[in-house]
Amino acid sequence: MAYFVYMLKCVSCKKKRTYVGYTNDIKSRIHLHNLSKGAKFTKGNKWKLIYKKKFLSKSKAMSYEYSLKNDKVKRLEIYNNS
Repeated sequence: MAYFVYMLKCVSCKKKRTYVGYTNDIKSRIHLHNLSKGAKFTKGNKWKLIYKKKFLSKSKAMSYEYSLKNDKVKRLEIYNNS
């Protein structure tokens, strides 16, 4: 089974706001975020996928998700290139 680490950009926010997560069904997960049924942080906003990376193991996806969440420079670079 494949896992994805993804980054979303808030399209309904005035500030630059991003969210990083992991899933095995990226299309469904983004749909849930936009229905306010995803993570608490994403509720009430509209989100657009701006980055995804595929992994073959859940542990590698979780490890990369953690590092991307804590790398503000990389997140800003991805945001600005979207």
